[in-house]
Amino acid sequence: MPEIKLEHITKRWKNFYAVDDLNLLIDDNAFVTLLGPSGCGKTTTLRMIAGLETPTSGRITIGDRVVYDSALGINIPANKRKVGFLFQNYALWPNMTVYENIAFGLSNIKESMPKVNFEAKNNARLAEILQNPAEVKRIVEECRDKKGKLDEKKAIIKLIDEYTISQFTAKKLFAYHIEEGRDVSAEAAALGKKAADAVAANGLNENYEYVKDGKVVEEVRKLTKEEIDLSVRRVSRIVKISMFMDRYPAELSGGQQQRVAIARTLAPEPSVLFMDEPLSNLDAKLRLEMRYELQRLHVETGSTFVYVTHDQMEAMTLATQICLINNGVLQQYDAPLKVYGRPNNLFVADFVGNPSINFIEAKGSQGADGAISLTALGGLQAKFRSAEPLELGKWFTDRDAAVDADAAALREAAKQKGYVEKGNKDETFKYHIAKVYEEDEALQEAPVLTNEDFVLGVRPEFIEIAPNGAIEGEIYGAMPTGMESTIKVRVGDFLLTGVVFGSTLFKIGEKIRFNISGDKVMLFDRKGGKCIALGSLEF
Repeated sequence: MPEIKLEHITKRWKNFYAVDDLNLLIDDNAFVTLLGPSGCGKTTTLRMIAGLETPTSGRITIGDRVVYDSALGINIPANKRKVGFLFQNYALWPNMTVYENIAFGLSNIKESMPKVNFEAKNNARLAEILQNPAEVKRIVEECRDKKGKLDEKKAIIKLIDEYTISQFTAKKLFAYHIEEGRDVSAEAAALGKKAADAVAANGLNENYEYVKDGKVVEEVRKLTKEEIDLSVRRVSRIVKISMFMDRYPAELSGGQQQRVAIARTLAPEPSVLFMDEPLSNLDAKLRLEMRYELQRLHVETGSTFVYVTHDQMEAMTLATQICLINNGVLQQYDAPLKVYGRPNNLFVADFVGNPSINFIEAKGSQGADGAISLTALGGLQAKFRSAEPLELGKWFTDRDAAVDADAAALREAAKQKGYVEKGNKDETFKYHIAKVYEEDEALQEAPVLTNEDFVLGVRPEFIEIAPNGAIEGEIYGAMPTGMESTIKVRVGDFLLTGVVFGSTLFKIGEKIRFNISGDKVMLFDRKGGKCIALGSLEF
C-alpha cells in the first residue's frame, strides 16, 4: 500500500481558508485519524486526497503517482485514484441483497487486466481438491441436520469457505456427490490433464495468465462472474458477514449494515481506504465493538486507513498517528500517546483527554537552580522542575524569533500575485479556567501578558489524594463509575477535576488533602499558547 504526501495544500472559498498550507506525510499501512472540532477542515482534507474536492493550490502524491498538482495542472479524478470511501451514510441499495450490494461496484469495473484462462484455472483447482475426496466428504457430511438430511445450501457455503473458491466452483464440486462414496479419481485425473494441456497449448504461467514474449498479456475487460464472486466471498469473510449474503439491508442491524458497507468498499481492493465518521450512526456499545473490528480489519488487510472523526476517544483508540487540525491549520501530527502526553499547545492539550485537562494560570520566574518559582491557585506557592534542561530566557528568544519569521513570511506571501488575506484569522486558543463562580469572559479586559505569565496543564489522573498532601481542598462533586470516580475538588475559588481509581465513596463538602504527582505536568507559555516543557510540580 502506498504512502500519501500532501505538500502546501490549501483550500479556500473567497477569503475563508478551510485548509491552510497543510504539509502531511501518511506512511504506508498507517491508520491516521484526522481529528478536530466541527468545521476545522478535516473532512475537506479527506475529500481532497480522495479526489472529491479540488484544492486551491498544492500537490498530492499517492504512492509514486502525483494525483494533484496545481502548478502542473494535474488533477486525477476520484475514480482513477484507486481509493475506497466509506461515508457516514452506508448508502446500501434497499432492493438488493447483501451479495448484490457488495458486487454492484465490481460489475462496473472495466480496465486493463491480465488475460486469464479461467477454464484451465478452475479445472486445476477442482483436480487439486478432488485428490483428497475424504476431506470433501467430511466437510459435506457436517451439513446434515439431526434427521440426517443434507442441507445443500449450507454445504456449498462450507465448501466455499473451506477451499476459498467461488460459488460456481463449489457447486461443481458438490455435484460430484462425494458424500455418497463415489470414486472421483478418474474425474480428478481428467481435469488435471485438461488444465495441463491448456497450459502447454497457450503458454500460460502459474496463475494461468497468457504470456507473450516473457510478459503477461493484458486486455481491457470487465471482471468475470467468477472473479466478482471470489472478491465478494473474500471480503465477506474478512468482515464476518458470510451468513447474511441473501438478506436485504432492512433485515440487518446497524452494525451489520456497516460491515456490508465496509465489505463493498474493500471489494475493489483500493490502495487507500478513507472513512468519514462511519460509526456516528451507531449506539455507544456498538461503536465500541466496531472500533475493535476496524483495528482488526486494518491489520488483516494491510491497507492504509485515513479516518475522519471529531471524537477524540475514537482517534486515541484507533490511530497509529493523529492529525489534529483547528481552523484549517495543522496543530500536531504524532502518535496518540504523544499527542496526549506532550501536546504542542493549549488547544491540543484541551481537545484530547476525557475528562478534560485542568488549566491553572500561574506567574513566576526561573531561579538559579533551574526551577521555576510560581504563584498559582489564588496565592499558593509552587515550584516547577523541568524533566529536561530548560533555559527560559533562550526559549523566549527562540519564540520571538519564530514569531518574527512567520510575520516576515506572511508579508512576503502578501506580495505574491493572487494572494488572498485569510478571513478566519488564527488566534491563540482561549482556554477555560474552571471556577466556582464563573465570570463572563466578554466583560473582562484582556490582560497585559509578560514572560512571567504561564499556564499549567494538569491531567485528572495527576491529582493524588494523600493524608499529608501539600494542597488542601474540598470535594465539590463526585461521580463514581465502579472501578474509578471522577471528582471535582475546590481550592479557593478554583475547581480541579481528578480521577481516583478504586471504589472509594466521596461526600460533597468533605475536606481532603492532595498532591499533583508525576513528572508530566505541562508548562505552557500563556502569551503564545505553546508548550514549554514537561516536569514535576511541588506546592
